[in-house]
Amino acid sequence: MSGGDHRPHTVALSPRNSVIASYSALLKQVRGEGLLRRCQRFYLTVGGFLVLAAGAAAAGFVMLGDSWFQLIVAGVLGIILTQFAFLGHEASHRQIFESRAVNERVGRFLAAGVVGISYAWWIDKHTRHHNDPNTVGKDPDIAMGTLAFREEDAAPRTGFQAWFTRRQGYLFFPLLSLEGLNLHVKSIRTLTRRGPVKGRWMELVLIGARFGSYLGVLFWFLPAGMALAFLGVQIAVFGIYMGASFAPNHKGMPMLPAGSTADFFERQVLTSRNVHGGSFINTAFGGLNFQIEHHLFPDMPRPHLRRAAVIVREHCDQLGIPYTEVGVLRSYAAVITHLNRVGLAARDPFDCPMVQRYRRR
Repeated sequence: MSGGDHRPHTVALSPRNSVIASYSALLKQVRGEGLLRRCQRFYLTVGGFLVLAAGAAAAGFVMLGDSWFQLIVAGVLGIILTQFAFLGHEASHRQIFESRAVNERVGRFLAAGVVGISYAWWIDKHTRHHNDPNTVGKDPDIAMGTLAFREEDAAPRTGFQAWFTRRQGYLFFPLLSLEGLNLHVKSIRTLTRRGPVKGRWMELVLIGARFGSYLGVLFWFLPAGMALAFLGVQIAVFGIYMGASFAPNHKGMPMLPAGSTADFFERQVLTSRNVHGGSFINTAFGGLNFQIEHHLFPDMPRPHLRRAAVIVREHCDQLGIPYTEVGVLRSYAAVITHLNRVGLAARDPFDCPMVQRYRRR
C-alpha cells in the first residue's frame, strides 16, 4: 500500500498500450466479483436513517423553542443535509438504481428539494470534472476563482487579491464556511440564466418550496435574529462539511496539461488521492475517501469501494503506477501546503515592483 503523497505539478503522459489493455482486465475482474451490482438495501437503510435523524432534529427544534441552543440543532442539520447531498451525488452516478431515469428523479429531488442546490448545475460541473480531473482548462474544479490552484493563476494577482492568495491555504477552511451559500447562489444563477437547462422548472419549484417552507418555519418559531443565526450556522456547517469532504480528493495532486493524451486509467489514478481511516471515515466522507476507485468506476455503489480499493492497489503495484492513500490529517495538510505554495507566486502587495524586477535578475 502506498502512503506517499505527491508534490503537485503539471505532468505530461503518453498512452501506454499495456496500461490501456490492463484497464479492461481490471474492469472485467471488478465486474466478475459483483462489485458493480446495486446495493439498494444499503441505500434504503442510509436514507431511512437520515430521515429519522432529520425528524429527531425537527423534534429537538420544536422542544427547544426560543433558545440559543437552537444553534446546535442548526449544526446537526448542516451535517444531515450534507449526508443527503452524498446520496444525491451517488444517484447522479447511477449507483443506487439500475434505471437511469429513476436515479435522475431521486437525485434531482435530493439535490433541489432536500439540499437546495441545482441538480442540473451539479451534473454539468461534476461530469466535466470526472472526464478530465486536474486537467488544465478542462476541469472546472481547478479553474481560477477565489482560490488559485496553479502558480500561473496566482502570479498576476496584485493588491488585496495578492495578499489573500499568499495566505489562501491558511484561509481555506474559514472560507469554506461560505461555500454553502456559494452553492445556493450558483444554483439559482444556473436555473435563471438564458439557454437550455434540463429540468429547470422542476428544480425551481423544488428549491422554491424547500426554501419557502424552511425559512417560513424558522421565522415563525424563532425571533428574527435567532432565525438568521440558525440559518447562518446551518449553511456554514454544510459548506465546511461539503468542502472538507471533496477537497482532499484532488487538491495538491499532479495536474495534466490541456493537451494531455494520458490514458483513462493513468489520468484517474495519478490525479486522485484516497483517504484511509476505517468505517467512520467511510461514513463521514460518504465513500468519497475512495476517490481513485470512484473515478475508475463512477457507478460503483459505496459498499463495494473498500473491496475494489484492494484490487486497484494491487493492479497499480503490478504496473508501477503510484497509488496515493493517506490519512485525513495528512490529506488536509497536503491541500493547505499546495495552496500556500501556489499562493507564493502572487506578488507581495507591499513589495516595490522595481525591487521585484531586480530580484529576478
